[in-house]
Amino acid sequence: MTHPSVRRIHLNAFDMACAGHQSPGLWRHPDDQAHRYTDLAYWTALARLLERGGFDSLFIADVLGVYDVYQGSRDAAVRQGAQIPLSDPLPAVSAMAAVTQHLGFGITVSLTYEQPYKLARTLSTLDHLTKGRVAWNVVTSYLASAAGNLGLGQQIGHDERYEMAEEFLEVCYKLWEYSWDDDAVVRDRERGVYTEPGRIRDIAHKGRHFAVPGVFLSEPSPQRTPVIFQAGASPRGRAFAARHGEGVFINAVSPGATRRVVDDIRAKAEAEGRDPYSVKIYILLTAITAPTDEEAQAKYADLISYASYEGALALYGGWSGLDLSELAPHEPLEYVDTDAVRSALTIFSTADPSREWTPEQVARYLGIGGIGPVVVGSPETVADELERWVEEADIDGFNLAYAITPGTFTDFVDLVVPELRARGRIPHTYDGATLRERVGGQGSARVAADHPAARHRERAARERHA
Repeated sequence: MTHPSVRRIHLNAFDMACAGHQSPGLWRHPDDQAHRYTDLAYWTALARLLERGGFDSLFIADVLGVYDVYQGSRDAAVRQGAQIPLSDPLPAVSAMAAVTQHLGFGITVSLTYEQPYKLARTLSTLDHLTKGRVAWNVVTSYLASAAGNLGLGQQIGHDERYEMAEEFLEVCYKLWEYSWDDDAVVRDRERGVYTEPGRIRDIAHKGRHFAVPGVFLSEPSPQRTPVIFQAGASPRGRAFAARHGEGVFINAVSPGATRRVVDDIRAKAEAEGRDPYSVKIYILLTAITAPTDEEAQAKYADLISYASYEGALALYGGWSGLDLSELAPHEPLEYVDTDAVRSALTIFSTADPSREWTPEQVARYLGIGGIGPVVVGSPETVADELERWVEEADIDGFNLAYAITPGTFTDFVDLVVPELRARGRIPHTYDGATLRERVGGQGSARVAADHPAARHRERAARERHA
């Protein structure tokens, strides 16, 4: 178990193809440009900004349903622009890749409503077009409205979704790592052979959920398997993250409570035979910064004045499966089991036993930045707080949300990034050509030997030389 001696801080920008992501109501702020999410120029400008700031990736969230738990209706979410209207996160990636050289792209795709054979090709295509800068945020979907509109009738149980996910990834790993040899494509003009038939193979998968007998359609991309991002804080989710995740995203309220989750994930990764520090763990965080603490506090006061109580509880209803309109504003929350995002429940009911949470307190907390801490201050103050979280919670980095976009990101790049660079926390230049080389720090575009995808690579090598 190797603890890194010098702790680099990894940065992802957290965005979504909608007008209201993690800060409900802030679309009303005169400086917010989130309504331009349908404008390709918004995304290409954001990509250039983040690359200037040395961010590892732009992490793009997604859902396939509407938040309709609060008050038993979708109206609050619709009225407040809480992740609706919402566009597909994939199409803008190629354009952003075309105007950058280093920035990675973490794309959220729910496997519950996909087929592995088809999705594996889509992600390989993007890995080719970005020259190895793609990550897949593996999610299983938590909104019952998505299940209804996509033909399932009702939501699949929480743990059953993870069982499906295990097999889904197994199929994808076989397609990405086993089906094609590195030198299968020869483009031999003299012999008239583009691909050597003997260097590709059927994966012959037949399982409980999927049957994929044939060969992969795509030739190997720079990373083959995209970087695997995952966000799972339930016991089942943590086990899945520890087994597969190269980047794991968790929600956080305090460093102490977060450290317990981090320690558990790393211990589970070690039990899977992986280097526990090969799993990069990020928390959601929003930084409001200005040249001085006083200016930052004034900026925060202005921003929070636009926050929507109704929008916050609409989002929380979708995340947790709980309708807090059924409780009085000052009535304490209690943990109950649901099939939604269980971390959204535990973080406000059991993760921090020193606090008692009420619907009003939850709404205030979610007003800016969702289920994550908000840091307000000068570049020095923000950098100090980021370092404190890294050291006390043993995390590797941050999924940085915005209050307004691109303003929150611009402030961070112009003010906080130089401070972090001066402290040696983030590099001045990008290392490696692919996203995996930067996230993993292993100097290779391919999955590490202790990752479960690697055994399919090893199987292919054995059969090639048999």
